[in-house]
This record gives sequence, C-alpha cells and structure tokens, in this order.
Amino acid sequence: MKVDKKFMQSRQSDGRDIEFSQELADQDDLEAQARSKAADARQHAKMKKQ
Repeated sequence: MKVDKKFMQSRQSDGRDIEFSQELADQDDLEAQARSKAADARQHAKMKKQ
C-alpha cells in the first residue's frame, strides 16, 4: 500500500497530551466525540476498500 507524504504529515503528533474525562464532558464534548468516532469509521471503511 502506497502512503503519500501529506497523509504521513497529518498523522504526526502535535506533542499535546490531552486527557478526556467522560464525567467532566459537556454536550459539546460529547458531540465532538461522536463526530470523531464517525470520521474514524468512515476512514476505516475507506481504507478497507483500497
């Protein structure tokens, strides 16, 4: 599988270590988490097709 340079650059860490607490999450956090999970699922499905 060929991985382009732009993709690899996007996968590099920005160096921030951020913790997530379900107990402290507000509605915006929960919506962002749901969007993130949906995006991950789309990306995994796209990668499976290739």
